[in-house]
Amino acid sequence: MNEIVKQKAAGIKLLITDCDGVLTDAGVYYSNEGEDLKKFNMRDGMGVERLRKYADVDTSIITGEFSPSIIKRAEKLQIVELHLGAKDKVAVFKELCDRLNVQPEQIAYIGDDHNDLEVMKLAGLTACPADALPAIKNIADMVCSLKGGEGCFREFAEFIIDAKNNTFASNGQNGTITLNNGRVIGKGHPSYIIAEIGINHNGSLETAKKLIDEAVAAKADAVKFQKRTPEICVPKDQWEIMRDTPWGRISYIDYKRKTEFGIAEYATIDQYCKKLGIDWFVSAWDAPSVDFMEQFDTVLYKLASASLTDFALIQRILETGKPLMLSTGMSTIKEIETTMDYVYAFDPNYPLFIAHSTSAYPCIPQELNLKMIQTLEAKYPGIPVGYSGHETGLATTVAAVTMGATFVERHFTLDRAMWGSDHAASVEPQGLQRLVRDIRDVETAMGDGLKKVYESELAPMKRLRVNISDEYKEKPMA
Repeated sequence: MNEIVKQKAAGIKLLITDCDGVLTDAGVYYSNEGEDLKKFNMRDGMGVERLRKYADVDTSIITGEFSPSIIKRAEKLQIVELHLGAKDKVAVFKELCDRLNVQPEQIAYIGDDHNDLEVMKLAGLTACPADALPAIKNIADMVCSLKGGEGCFREFAEFIIDAKNNTFASNGQNGTITLNNGRVIGKGHPSYIIAEIGINHNGSLETAKKLIDEAVAAKADAVKFQKRTPEICVPKDQWEIMRDTPWGRISYIDYKRKTEFGIAEYATIDQYCKKLGIDWFVSAWDAPSVDFMEQFDTVLYKLASASLTDFALIQRILETGKPLMLSTGMSTIKEIETTMDYVYAFDPNYPLFIAHSTSAYPCIPQELNLKMIQTLEAKYPGIPVGYSGHETGLATTVAAVTMGATFVERHFTLDRAMWGSDHAASVEPQGLQRLVRDIRDVETAMGDGLKKVYESELAPMKRLRVNISDEYKEKPMA
């Protein structure tokens, strides 16, 4: 099977199947009350369950019939999207796209007859059984080796499962990504600690340099800024709203312009970070900002939570080939899936990070939901998962590392009382130092999970234990 078809399969979220000729052998079976019996294949039923469990793909049945047997089979397999008596399959297909918020390219379809032709032209991935009509075989991405009712659905389902799992496993180099400076982020490596300066420099290059100094002193791995084109990112109806700022009472658009660094400032930041040996990068909020940042050799791009559904911006970042860190605050699981599928469609092996986040500033502990780190790790094996925190205090960010975060990010400021929107939810220099120290202590303390007797335990053992194993009787005390 060619790589294009495998890439299509990796992005599938819903598999729609015809019934007669696919799930059944298209035979006619009569009960005492007339035709309402169908012969289903048990292997196909298992395919529905495996799709749901191992690929997070739901199944829908669209059929022109009203057979009670189909209803019973759908109930057994917990197929909610059952559409009986469908005279216009294209209309049903489009309705599903709108209601379930899925794109046509995220839907797979398997059919066998003339009434499947038009809907197969819309689906992102198509298949047919071995005994399908020639016209259907001519347009299908995959012609199964098995006939309708004899396991063709299962064959197609397993292909999708394999494509999705192989994509996830290969992405991120089996759980790690190597940056262009040789630094490795992922499982088995120290957590990558990011001091998010953002716009906390308040438009001052000197403040930015002081923040970089403090991040270096704290032994953070990277500092991060934000880059916007105000004329694109600020809605037109907010441009002339007046605000009190450190520069006096000015319009909102002028305020946003004041907080943006240009080529001179970022050239200085680039040289300064290289001199001090700390990584730096930005959250780019629009495509022209990506174009601007391509003048510098930064280690990766961050996509802010607010931009998770901005596919024009994502496309521009993907075109750079640099690792991409997706933040998932203010997002549903379906929105995360859609963005992940978009990246995989571009390149199933694209170097990608996922950051769990809750976009409240500051965020209360009840809404941090740190278990999402493990949920994302299980959903996307092979992808380094981290945490972008906006809480007050340090303990929960340290806890994120113990729960598997391979990188962490916290907003960082010289003084939480400074003027600006992000300072209150930021960590001050002493707090950043404690955060880095505590994370490194916890990483060391986690050990390797293998039980052993340490040299430091020998003296207490000889003083306190009643029966000492022979292997330790002659060992000298530390």
